[in-house]
Amino acid sequence: LRYRRQRGARPEHPHTLNGSGLALPRTLIAVLENYQQPDGSVVVPEALRPYMGGAEAITP
Repeated sequence: LRYRRQRGARPEHPHTLNGSGLALPRTLIAVLENYQQPDGSVVVPEALRPYMGGAEAITP
């Protein structure tokens, strides 16, 4: 999602509040369904690791 403050201005990314820019529950469910391991842990996808403090997995 990008917008311009005025014509000819550089596109910017708007800030969102509480994940309002995407369907957060659906996104979280997709990650859990695709990355959950048999022991109940969830492998953090590489693209999300920088936002998770470098964590490689979430364990129960």
